[in-house]
Amino acid sequence: MIPKKYSSYAQIERDLEILKLQKDINYQKLVLSLQKTKESITPQNVLSGIFFSFKDYFSHSYGSILQSVLPFIINWFINKKRGS
Repeated sequence: MIPKKYSSYAQIERDLEILKLQKDINYQKLVLSLQKTKESITPQNVLSGIFFSFKDYFSHSYGSILQSVLPFIINWFINKKRGS
């Protein structure tokens, strides 16, 4: 980084003011981001996120789940009819 050469104190003050404003803007962005994160981490949002994750997973793998569970259900019915 090449150091900047100033010809007056007014230029230095102007750059310092710009840097201060940039720092304040970044701080406010951080505060806003933290508030949004706090609002999004409520029990209702967490549970709905988990529910939709499972719903999405099961909706795309319905056939493989059915193939896995169907033999157990058939065996259960066969054993129930035999009285075992």
